[in-house]
Amino acid sequence: MKTILKQTLALLIIASGLALADADGPDFFKVNGVASNDVLNMRSKADSNTKKVGEIPPGADCVKNLGCKGGLTMSEFTDLSKKEQTAILRKRPRWCHVEYKGMKGWVSARYLGEGSCRKPY
Repeated sequence: MKTILKQTLALLIIASGLALADADGPDFFKVNGVASNDVLNMRSKADSNTKKVGEIPPGADCVKNLGCKGGLTMSEFTDLSKKEQTAILRKRPRWCHVEYKGMKGWVSARYLGEGSCRKPY
């Protein structure tokens, strides 16, 4: 029963776009957790110390997923304690390459959730 619960939880997280493995994830993201008077910075590389190449407003949807890297593997997510997971995420944070209104760049995945896009891309 415990294994089934872990597997179900893992699948729900993957479906929500918050998965921390190198899976493709959703086609589109929505920006979450960014204050209404702030923006999500897009970077030239998957590193907060690299050049800023654009901004995405809080709550923006239709952020195209071009691929993510870093974060926890599925095994680390299901088998390690929260403390162990946190230590790994400090060393290997998850970043996603995205496109928003013609701009491409890398953003921290901690601010992304599953989104949608009604416009043809």
